[in-house]
Amino acid sequence: MAARILQRLEEKYPVIQDVTFKKAEEGDDVLALVVGRGDIPKLLSFGGKILRMVGEETGKKIRVLEYGGDDRKFLEDLFAPLTIVTINTLWLPDGNRETKVILAGRPRSLPVDVKVLKELASKIRGITLRVEFERT
Repeated sequence: MAARILQRLEEKYPVIQDVTFKKAEEGDDVLALVVGRGDIPKLLSFGGKILRMVGEETGKKIRVLEYGGDDRKFLEDLFAPLTIVTINTLWLPDGNRETKVILAGRPRSLPVDVKVLKELASKIRGITLRVEFERT
């Protein structure tokens, strides 16, 4: 669905033709668009009109994430506008692994529910997250 919407917008916003669209994942009221390296600024151009239009057509909040790259960059994009204080890997007794992310700020500063972001991280990157907020 997101790909069709972006194709329709290409005529009005030709910069979209230069964006490499990898995939889209949905989680509750959020649509995560995974795009090629360096393509995030292209989608954010025009004062955010492109993403606003996609959000209006889908009825979802939009997160734009970069394909590839390291986990830190992925998590920074996922939790924007909050700042990541630290990222740690937790090795559980059963052999599984969790990534613990500590964010600066308050939970209500995030425009998206933390549970949805954890679900998206699992779907897109296979990362199991434990999210905490820094005490101030």
